[in-house]
Amino acid sequence: MTKVRYKTTTKRYLEALIAEFQNLDAKKTQVVETTCPPPSPRLSASLSAHPEKDELILFGGEFFNGKKTFLYNDLFFYNIKKNSWVKSDIPNPPPPRCSHQAVVVPQGGGQLWVFGGEFGSPNGEQFYHYKDLWVLHLATNTWENINLNLMTSTPDGSGVVIYGGYSKVRVKKDVEKGTIHSDMFLLKRDGKDGQEKWSWSRLSPSGNKPPPRSGFSLAVCPAGRAVLFGGVCDEEEEETLEGDFYNDIYLYDTVKKRWYPGLLRGNKSEKKKRRRGNKGAAEGEEAGKEEIEEEEPQGPTEVIKEIVTEDGTVMTIKEVIPGAQEEEEEEEEEEEEEDEGSASAPLVEPCPRSSAMATVRQGKLYLFGGMFEVGDRQFTLNDFYCLDLHKMDKWEVLVEMDPKTQEWLEESESEDEEDEEEEEAKGAEGEEDESEEESDDEEDEEEHPAVQDGETVTDYQLRTEQYWTGLARSNMGPDAKDKKVAKVAQAMAKVFYEDQ
Repeated sequence: MTKVRYKTTTKRYLEALIAEFQNLDAKKTQVVETTCPPPSPRLSASLSAHPEKDELILFGGEFFNGKKTFLYNDLFFYNIKKNSWVKSDIPNPPPPRCSHQAVVVPQGGGQLWVFGGEFGSPNGEQFYHYKDLWVLHLATNTWENINLNLMTSTPDGSGVVIYGGYSKVRVKKDVEKGTIHSDMFLLKRDGKDGQEKWSWSRLSPSGNKPPPRSGFSLAVCPAGRAVLFGGVCDEEEEETLEGDFYNDIYLYDTVKKRWYPGLLRGNKSEKKKRRRGNKGAAEGEEAGKEEIEEEEPQGPTEVIKEIVTEDGTVMTIKEVIPGAQEEEEEEEEEEEEEDEGSASAPLVEPCPRSSAMATVRQGKLYLFGGMFEVGDRQFTLNDFYCLDLHKMDKWEVLVEMDPKTQEWLEESESEDEEDEEEEEAKGAEGEEDESEEESDDEEDEEEHPAVQDGETVTDYQLRTEQYWTGLARSNMGPDAKDKKVAKVAQAMAKVFYEDQ
């Protein structure tokens, strides 16, 4: 009985919060459209392509700053040609939510249908799952809450495909373990109207399948194609949870029931070398050609990326790139010679992430936001990318990630508490240590080795290796492994080089 009462109390509490949000929204009586900067960092929102205009529609989402969870029900329109954002406040919108489903249809001048989703308490410990259905009439800028009990017509279409996901599986009494699914099912409708029969069947697609993951982004393309981006594979061990984040692309042909790796053909100076550890296809081949099918991929390749933020925090991003393709040694030598003059050219691509928003418009994949984790810290993004799926040459950066938007209260507060405890214990000695650290930081900022004219990033890293290794060691402490320190030192040198 205690468990039932707790669930009932929790549900009523969350319903009261939702009702309060709806009361505030009910005070809006007119549509207000405002030109604005890009939406704030978020994940698990919906990004949809306008069925009639060159616009994208972003709705809802969530943001966690380490202490509090924020749920959104704001609505944004992105004008593709003007590269501009407009926030649209429309009366009586759906209450705040994330992880909902959204789809656009051209009927009635265009409609955005929103179903379900999740609402959570600010402390992130209580959750409420919606079962409601809303439609945004794009021609009239009005929201409508659909009464599901009054719907009698059967939806168009021959079926629904369900792929992947994440669930908790009980391994023993009171112990559950997270399980990532990579299976695919088809929900198919047979029979005439009024006599429909729905049945589930398992699909076994061929080709180069994505490794198991959750939190990936999926967008539907024309001609029976779908594109999958990123995601995370969580490795759960007793009380620890570590995730490998992805930024790879896979294409799925719904007619052939086949997976293909999406390979970028641009940025050859770095992409040629990455392809051997990327998604397993020879140079110049398009996703979907038969040559890809005959090659046997290697095991996953692990790549460590280091990013240094403004406050000096070193973010370690572990990227697992699945399905490598073995290349001839002679071809590899030719690539290295060919790329010698342009080895410092940066590879522009979204960083590995999960729960990003993706959609396709006019043959282009648009990707917004999402999140990745470094240790116990979560980084929520609001960067914005575009990729031409016909050319597959390079990612276009529409909005760069701004480190200033990264808010994390839990870490800063704990650091403050530690500082206070040290000051109380050490007294004046602690103040001297603090002043010494500040002076050291100032010296570090002023005395970084300068980049010489015509020097590549590789040459700079080699020339200044001793300096950056010492700086990385001082930041990471004496217990850090030499290999790890060397990687961080290279990352710090690269960041400084690119900032010049």
